[in-house]
This record gives sequence, structure tokens and C-alpha cells, in this order.
Amino acid sequence: MKKYNRIFVIVLDSLGIGAMPDSDKFGDVGVDTFGHILNKMGTLAIPNMAKLGMLNLHTGGDMKAVAEPMGRYARLSEASNGKDTMTGHWEMMGIKTEKPFKTFTDHGFPPELIAELEKKCGKKVIGNKSASGTEIIEELGEEEIKNGSMIVYTSADSVLQICGNEETFDLQNLYRCCEIAREITMKDEWRVGRVIARPYIGKKKGEFKRTSNRHDYALKPTGLTTLNVLKDHGFDVIGVGKIHDIFCGEGITETYHSDSSVHGMEQTIEICKRDFRGLCFVNLVDFDALWGHRRNVEGYGKEIEKFDKNLGVLLEEMRENDLLILTADHGNDPTYTGTDHTREYVPFIAYSKRMKNGGAIKDEDTFAVIGASVAENFGVPMPEGTIGHSVLKELM
Repeated sequence: MKKYNRIFVIVLDSLGIGAMPDSDKFGDVGVDTFGHILNKMGTLAIPNMAKLGMLNLHTGGDMKAVAEPMGRYARLSEASNGKDTMTGHWEMMGIKTEKPFKTFTDHGFPPELIAELEKKCGKKVIGNKSASGTEIIEELGEEEIKNGSMIVYTSADSVLQICGNEETFDLQNLYRCCEIAREITMKDEWRVGRVIARPYIGKKKGEFKRTSNRHDYALKPTGLTTLNVLKDHGFDVIGVGKIHDIFCGEGITETYHSDSSVHGMEQTIEICKRDFRGLCFVNLVDFDALWGHRRNVEGYGKEIEKFDKNLGVLLEEMRENDLLILTADHGNDPTYTGTDHTREYVPFIAYSKRMKNGGAIKDEDTFAVIGASVAENFGVPMPEGTIGHSVLKELM
């Protein structure tokens, strides 16, 4: 079995394909991100995803499966207890998460958490809602400066962010408050994946500007992953988009920040044109951040179309000994109530120019088949305590 020289794993962040049997336990009944987008929009211009087998795997609206798909495809279940970005990506690389990360998108942080934060930091909290960082500074910056209070906010992710004016709050004090927040949010009921210090400068509305002194207090993966063993054995592990942040840099040899999902695909195409040996791991977040959480069906559908266009370019650039895997980390059904992620099956679509034919392979009960298959391909052992088994022989 001749191994692949390079593997590209591209995560279409939140592109779920239907409710899992336990979705109702997560408050998600009848959810189906991709299917409901197709049902609402009727059709999408996605010829490249279609020819790889996406519509054979899952369809909706007026879209039809193709007669002879080029890729191998399956439906993956999430074994971990969660439906967030970190849990999904960590599982792909072998970690099963039992204690879920919490999101506070809809109602802000609970009063008990805020009270403890105020007491330990010695500052009154203002904000406490899900917001854009630049917008909340415009809204509350003057109040924070005037009253010596502290802007706390969250987003769609499992995150607590604190804004502080560098001149009046003092940078070291802001970092101290973030360290306190990190300690408080280690409790199971308040467990967030990341605390972020968001310093800014300026005295009044219209002048406020965030500075580069941001500091992240992230949780590292709870164990070693496929990425660690690849790096330790001298392979390239290239992260595009949020991959570096999600893994706290663990096991990454090279990283590229993306300004958008379109930019992320453009970066991936450029990486594909050069020589490397190992894994290129890509997260395309706009599906989730711009459209899923905002429950914007049309925006989500158009984002999928933009992706498909660049997918066509990537397929052209791929070499004979490259393997491409498309997947997702959870769902975020834009037709569902609320603004939160949805617990769903995710697609697994694999393609190489070497493949003689496409078609369905067995559905799997964990995302971790991805990392295990990558590890087997490069002849490295999965770390102790990881989950998943390789399906590499199905991808030859």
C-alpha cells in the first residue's frame, strides 16, 4: 500500500449533516445544517463538492446525487460530550472530551460567575453579553474609562473576553484580571476554552482602537494528539485559520492566520503549490461565525458556493500522491432556534487522484478516524490514551 506524501484536512466549520441519536439531550431536535440550507435555497452551485460525493452522502432541496462520485464518503458521529469547535477538532486528532466546554452566547455569564470575578478583580463588570469586540468597545469604552469598570463579553465560541483601556486600566492589571477569570472558569459548570485580554487605546467613541497586546489564556489539549507525533517524527504540520488557536500551538510546525474562509482556501492552494511532507490542517470558520450563529441561511449557502469554487482550484493543483479530506467539527443549523451550535453528524469525504473509483464507505462512530488514518499513513503511532482507528485502506 503506497502511502500519501501529503494530506490536506479541511474543516468546513459547522457544516453538519443531520441530527445524531443523542442530539435532543443537547437541546437539538431535528437539526440538519446542510440539508436545511438546501431545502430553503432549493439548489446550490457546488459542482466540485457534488462530484466528490457530498450529495450522495446527504442531500436536500432540488439537489440530486451524482451517478459516479469520485470521492469516498461516510457519515461520522461525535464520540465526545459536546458540540463546540475545540471538542470537535481535538476529537479528530484522537482526544475524547467527557466534560463539555460551555458557551454563554444567549444570556451572558451567570450572576454567580460575574460576582466572583468582580470580587476578585475589584472592578464592576459591564457588558456581559455576546458581542463584536470592536462594537462593544464603541458602546461601553467611555463608561469603562469614566467609572473604572471592566468590559466582559463573549461570542459564539466557548470564550470569556475582557477589554481594558491601556491608559486607564493598565495592561498588567488587565492580564491579572484575565488570569483570575481563567482560574474561575476552570470549574466544570463554567468551563470555557479560552480567556482573552483585549486591550484598546483611545479616549472617546470613534477613536477607540484595539492594540496588538492581546493575550490568550487557552486550555491546551488534554493529551497528546496526532499532531504531536507527526511533529516529533519530523513531518510538517501546517495549520491554516484557527488551527493554531484550537490546539494552543501544540504539534504545529507552521501557521497561517486567515482573514476569511475564502482567504483560508487561497492560502491552502498556495501551500499545495509548494513542497512539504506531512499534514496541512485547515479551519474555515466563516460558515459558523458569520452565518450559522446569525441564522443567515442565504449567507451560509453563498459561503458554501464560494468554498466550492476554490475547491475546484485546489483539486486541479493536487498532486498524484496527495489525499484530501473534507469534514466538519459540529453543526450550526441556520434554520434552528437560538444562536448556538447544533449536535450533528459530520461529513467525511476523501479524494485522491490515485483513487480508481469513489463511493460510500462505512459510517464511523468517532471523528478520530481522521487522525488515526493520518498517523497510519505517515507510519507514526497514535499517542497513548487516544481514540479512533485508521480507515486508510479504504482511501487507497
